[in-house]
Amino acid sequence: MVKQLGKSGKLQTVYWSLVSMVSAALISVQPVMADTIWDRFSTIMKDVYGEIVAISTIVAVTVAAIALVVRMVSRNQRAVDEATSWLKRIVITWLVLNSLGFVVAYLQPLISGGNYTG
Repeated sequence: MVKQLGKSGKLQTVYWSLVSMVSAALISVQPVMADTIWDRFSTIMKDVYGEIVAISTIVAVTVAAIALVVRMVSRNQRAVDEATSWLKRIVITWLVLNSLGFVVAYLQPLISGGNYTG
């Protein structure tokens, strides 16, 4: 039984040595074959932001149209006030979402590389 453990111990050592050599090779080759993690993250965030802006524009126009119809058709003053309030919220939220891209595009050159040069 002790001899079997000895053989499995050597086999286990060879296995983990092989795993560590393959891992070291993969880690050393990875920077050559791929972008940095921050470049990839930036690309993903630009895609996500583009989708959010597109969807938010469609939703904002749809909900604003409904609020305008309620505002124009309703005879209830409370409903008109609520519709006006919703219109203000929709416009402010849409402006904030669309201006985030401009702010990031403007600030990115100022703080590029993690060093603020302003």
